[in-house]
Amino acid sequence: MSETTLLLSQEVREALDADRPVVALESTIIAHGLPRPRNLAVAEELESLVRDHGAVPATIAVLDGQAHIGLGKAQLERVAQDPEVRKLGHRDLAPALASGASGATTVSATAFLAARAGIRVFATGGLGGVHREWVRSQDESADLRLLARTRIAVVCAGVKSILDVPATLQRLETLGVGVLGYGTDRFPGFYLSSSGEPVDWTVHTPEEVAEVIRAQDALGGPDTALVVAQPVPEDRQLDPELHDRVLSDALSACRERGITGQGVTPFLLEHLMRATAGASLEANLAAVRGNVRLAARIAAAL
Repeated sequence: MSETTLLLSQEVREALDADRPVVALESTIIAHGLPRPRNLAVAEELESLVRDHGAVPATIAVLDGQAHIGLGKAQLERVAQDPEVRKLGHRDLAPALASGASGATTVSATAFLAARAGIRVFATGGLGGVHREWVRSQDESADLRLLARTRIAVVCAGVKSILDVPATLQRLETLGVGVLGYGTDRFPGFYLSSSGEPVDWTVHTPEEVAEVIRAQDALGGPDTALVVAQPVPEDRQLDPELHDRVLSDALSACRERGITGQGVTPFLLEHLMRATAGASLEANLAAVRGNVRLAARIAAAL
């Protein structure tokens, strides 16, 4: 990828050149995941959390056909405020760059661009995964295959609980993507502290995660990601009974309306937010904040 299409901010470039810790942040949560004007406040807060924990934030987005690794204040405001900013997955990057489009990057696009820039740690909320009723729809997030061929550590709160979590974990195993539970032997459930599914490996400190990353690099082999799954604190999670009831209603409504494909996830997330009076959004943000803090500490430990 040439210099004209991958633009590192001065701060990010200097940090990478000096081997200082950098944490990649996605921009879809800013452009499409939060209401205005709160989205900009959260974006600035997340960057501040990275700095507070000893690392440099690199929020990633595509603006006017160029991939930016690290955004200035005006660029961050544009992503947050411009309704024309598109949502870009990994497969959308080439058309966006070729056509001069602007877009916010999802997990797959952010992970790809961060790795190309030489960033080793990425913080997000929850990963995409295998959708429920996969046998009928064959619907699976592009996140999984991209992580199977991208060397980056992704700190997250598991996968979105609207998905088929056991099937997603099985898919990650098949693809050779390592999964660590941070301070837990159960895979987190995004809005919930636990999905009930076990994880094979548990770590307790950023230094332990850094050692796994170093061992992964020393082994060589396929350039697969490492998923570091940290649960949202129990006192900040969505009430499990409320979650299960609302999700069941949302899935029924989705089937009744014939919503399929890319429309499923935004419909379910919007239904959850409305039906929980915003509690699902607050649980999501609590998870993201914790993941950003941890990612910065891991990057510093590296």
